[in-house]
Amino acid sequence: MRILIVEDETIAARGLEKMLREIYGKEITSLKVERSLMGSECFLEEHSIDLLFLDLNLDGREGFDLLRNIISQSFHTIIVSGMTEKAIEAFEFGVLDFVPKPLKKERLEKALKKWKDVAANSRYTKYLSVRKDDKAEIISLKEIAYIQGQNNNTVIYRKNLTADTHRKTLDSLTKILPSYFFRIHKSYLVNLREAKYLKSKGGGKYILELKNGKALPVSRKIYSELKKRIE
Repeated sequence: MRILIVEDETIAARGLEKMLREIYGKEITSLKVERSLMGSECFLEEHSIDLLFLDLNLDGREGFDLLRNIISQSFHTIIVSGMTEKAIEAFEFGVLDFVPKPLKKERLEKALKKWKDVAANSRYTKYLSVRKDDKAEIISLKEIAYIQGQNNNTVIYRKNLTADTHRKTLDSLTKILPSYFFRIHKSYLVNLREAKYLKSKGGGKYILELKNGKALPVSRKIYSELKKRIE
């Protein structure tokens, strides 16, 4: 289990860490504490986690900003905050639970049980986010036709072929997207629900045409597997 605690109060962070280690012990493979939004974003860009514990007041900044910016990950979030008036807003962000401060072990165990139940049935993200005018726009996977690799970033193409740059690589996205997103080429990840037909162009070259008319190259190595997937 990989955990990130985002809490700017040292005593609160230590208390939460202590309870988590008492509850899970050796099941915890990594546990990181970050005090700021910037540090948390940098950490999440480089590391994968299973569970995020997030305070809402981080040195005057709102913890929700982290969820706005880092939505394309497969972790779940539990809010730990004294700002109980923010609970409804928190659930609108899709958080798993809202645990009020002062933190009680019994209440934390209840939240963790909920996470265990949900995690057993869901490990993939349902959304990706892109930056537009210093704001994060959420894109549902249902809107996406395919994703193209571009250096250390990717370009998300929606069904209508509008394009948005995303900060993760294709390799990273492959790990958090559901199985119907299939890597057909070193540079392309396709939503197979948008596939129309697979065609051979001769000479060992293949293309996959999508419902929106876009034709994408297919690697010879995965042609046979792809054919089985879309038949």
